[in-house]
Amino acid sequence: MTAATREPAAAVVTGLGLVTAAGVGVKDTWSRVTGATVPRGVRRPTSLQDLPCDFMYTIDDLDIDAVLGVASHRLMDRFAQLAVVAAREAVADAGLTPDVWDSTRVAVVVGSAHGGLTFYDEQQAVLTERGPRRVSPRMAPLTVVNGAAGSVARDLGARGPSLAVATACSSGTDAIGTALQLLRAGACDIAVTGGAESMDSRAVFAGTCNAKALSTRTTDPAGACRPFDVDRDGFVVGEGAGMLVLERAEHARARGAKSRATVRGYGAATSSEASSPVAPSEAGIELALRAALADAGAAPRDIGHVNAHGTSTVMNDLVEAAVLHRVLGEGPLVTSTKSMTGHTLGAAGGIEAAFTVLALEEQLVPATVNLRTQDPRVPVEVVAETARAARLDCAVSTSLGFGGHNSVLVLARD
Repeated sequence: MTAATREPAAAVVTGLGLVTAAGVGVKDTWSRVTGATVPRGVRRPTSLQDLPCDFMYTIDDLDIDAVLGVASHRLMDRFAQLAVVAAREAVADAGLTPDVWDSTRVAVVVGSAHGGLTFYDEQQAVLTERGPRRVSPRMAPLTVVNGAAGSVARDLGARGPSLAVATACSSGTDAIGTALQLLRAGACDIAVTGGAESMDSRAVFAGTCNAKALSTRTTDPAGACRPFDVDRDGFVVGEGAGMLVLERAEHARARGAKSRATVRGYGAATSSEASSPVAPSEAGIELALRAALADAGAAPRDIGHVNAHGTSTVMNDLVEAAVLHRVLGEGPLVTSTKSMTGHTLGAAGGIEAAFTVLALEEQLVPATVNLRTQDPRVPVEVVAETARAARLDCAVSTSLGFGGHNSVLVLARD
């Protein structure tokens, strides 16, 4: 943070929760991510078996029934279940219990791109094959995008604002940005926020395959997601959830909570000039990045690390890298942890914000796995092969969503 910049209203991160294809829980996930390991779970759903991309990265070693109870299947789609699991871990990590908070001052903000689309697809098949009387009466509450936010709020007993954010693959980052704004506005003291996604919709997979966005490296699924590599051919869909507990700094200090990092700034912008809804634009990304830096009162030279959107598509990687280089220069160490979690769509921003907090805490930048030969058109320093120790005071997490959504968080070490 430079001497000439203002001190922004910020929020501290007091808790983290993660459930991803890389691991279950923060400790397990971070250990595997910093160990540069490929995704633990690869699944080939029967619904995708005849598609060019017939696989996705999934979560192993998570028994939802054991964690949430069998009844959770009747109350929540899987994306909401994952959000609740991650939120419980984040709240426990923050040392929060119902007796130490005012539930009316606890907000929940969760992003998701698709919501309960898998359940929707299942019930659409029931409608077609068995008729309208056989469609589940749980159709509406299990498929809505706000299902995760509502489920987390009910599970925690939170009674403040409960909001869902749906900005495609920027949803998790925009949820955290929205939570930051609620805290700054005094609408809450605590916000449980992030993103969740679990989706294997045949129709969406087919369309995304036809758009040439998914990897078709079906003989090597664990090595298929390779951001910034000259040989990349698309992203791999993953499932997961990443949740953070944000608090007003004064509130955290008053209860003696440990701050893991500070969310300094948030910026969002729309690529309205893009040629199509799936085409990222340098102008939109740059607007969001510069807005986040300004909101944080940070200069480009302050940023030591970027957890990039880095989807492993040629279009995304080149456009994003060009903006990072133009705005931040050659200093920051860049990584894409999607190489280990897959692209978790609306959950990505929450998961990657948590990874950015951990990088600041541990002073360690995870590697981008499967990056064997960096594309020479990528003008930034991408960490490959092994995690790299570095002096990190300030870091950025970026998210870019279909529809032209661009959002950026600036986080700082405490």
